[in-house]
Amino acid sequence: MAHHDHAHDDHAHDHEHHGPEKGIMRWIKTTNHKDLGTLYLFLAFTMFFIGGLMSLVIRAELFHPGLQFVDPEFFNQMTTMHALVMIFGGVMPAWVGLANWMVPMMIGCSDLALPRVNNWGFWILPFAFSMLIGTLFMEGGAPAGGWTMYPPLVLQTGNAFPFLIFAVHLMGISSITGAINVAVTILNMRAPGMSLLKMPLFVWTWLITAYLLIAVMPVLAGAVTMLLTDKYFLTSFFSGAGGGDPVMFQHIFWFFGHPEVYILILPAFGIVSTIIPTFARKQLFGYDSMVYAVASIAFLSFIVWAHHMFTVGMPLAGELFFMFATMLIAVPTGVKVFNWVATMWKGSMTFETPMLFALAFVFLFTIGGFSGLMLAITPVDFQYHDTYFVVAHFHYVLVPGAVFAILAGVYYWIPKWTGRMYNETWGKIHFWTSAVFINLTFFPQHFAGLAGMQRRVPDYAVQFVDWNVQSTVGAFGFFIVQFIFIINMLACCYGWFGRKQGLPDRVWDGAHGLEWTVPSPAPYHTFEEPPVISDNELTAVHDAVDALDHHKLS
Repeated sequence: MAHHDHAHDDHAHDHEHHGPEKGIMRWIKTTNHKDLGTLYLFLAFTMFFIGGLMSLVIRAELFHPGLQFVDPEFFNQMTTMHALVMIFGGVMPAWVGLANWMVPMMIGCSDLALPRVNNWGFWILPFAFSMLIGTLFMEGGAPAGGWTMYPPLVLQTGNAFPFLIFAVHLMGISSITGAINVAVTILNMRAPGMSLLKMPLFVWTWLITAYLLIAVMPVLAGAVTMLLTDKYFLTSFFSGAGGGDPVMFQHIFWFFGHPEVYILILPAFGIVSTIIPTFARKQLFGYDSMVYAVASIAFLSFIVWAHHMFTVGMPLAGELFFMFATMLIAVPTGVKVFNWVATMWKGSMTFETPMLFALAFVFLFTIGGFSGLMLAITPVDFQYHDTYFVVAHFHYVLVPGAVFAILAGVYYWIPKWTGRMYNETWGKIHFWTSAVFINLTFFPQHFAGLAGMQRRVPDYAVQFVDWNVQSTVGAFGFFIVQFIFIINMLACCYGWFGRKQGLPDRVWDGAHGLEWTVPSPAPYHTFEEPPVISDNELTAVHDAVDALDHHKLS
């Protein structure tokens, strides 16, 4: 241990003239990838909190049939804003935060390729979300037409409409700059010896995600700009009266929207593919096939958009094509799930908190995948469309899918970021309570939807009461237990409760990769000189002395 402390002191000494500025200006002016990663993560968890509060308004209203707390107009504003805040403010910035922290350390470079652009890309976001959330206080209220912004409904939005469009543009600009930055860094700044097919899976999934972002965010920008001109400049792109077609918006939106679903989930595959080998103490089974599976999913995401629109009406050939193309996604997804299970097969598994979240991801995301397959079947979709079955499906993909993977990633890397170990007991309590409450929230919604309960309505028939009571209890429970996580992580950041320091470089004994060769906490600047990488570091299972020390610590 003394060796590490000594090494760390030396490193700190080396960089004492290059450390962070003091005070608030450090965070405003920073171009350091670790600082910006931290800022992105703080923003994301703030937005998760705000979006979570909105979901509680929705669930409180749905606790009983009839109107209790809010009027229908405000209820619609909550459903719309909840989705926009969670997708664009929560999940996406969380992935960018994790990429900022980990991609340069994983590929052995000193920072992202365009650090000033990185700073600018982040600081756009607080303004974008202030503007979006500020619409709640405007005359006419916030947008209430759903996050899909379908015309003509969305054109009835009051003063909030141009602010909605401008906020979406700002989020898009931030996403594109972040994506270009990550892609350029990965393609140009890898340490010598790290070929593409030796990169960690998290880096691979982010490279593919970056290309998806660059490809589809301009499509969304075009669609919302056409909405703006329809509203204020007398165009009629989406107005039947002027020769336009509102269905065209749906096609354009979902050409963005379906790849967006994979933007939200592909980095999760990378994190789970990193964590499972660590705690199974084996190499990832089928690395190459994993890369090709993720790339295949990304390609297929471009040719399945109209499965969101079966009930709009389309030729039979179109229905068949989009049905079979959607089902095809199950093949590479099955490859991934098989590889994760095969990695665990006969492994020396332990069940620390990151592993528990990763395992829950595999199981619960697969449930979301199966309900997606059901929705892909055109004639069946006619019954499910716009019911709570769809709500259950995409929440299984996004909450125990994307959000659980983000939590797993934060638990996994927080010792490397802060140099302090989180409290394992509270981590496990957080996991088990989250797992129970998330299933209590969303599993009953499958049954409510199959029985015909419509989504996006504040009132419902009495036969759905039981399912809704369970969902509401689950949602409040899930929200409350997240404070365990927040306190546990802040304790690592600020050293509360006497959190242990002096962690080894390789905090987890099965972990491998360049990020585990630097001290814990990682110095402010890492890899100013390109590291020399051995194949052993990239692929082998380690039983390092450091790790044994760690067990003594705990």
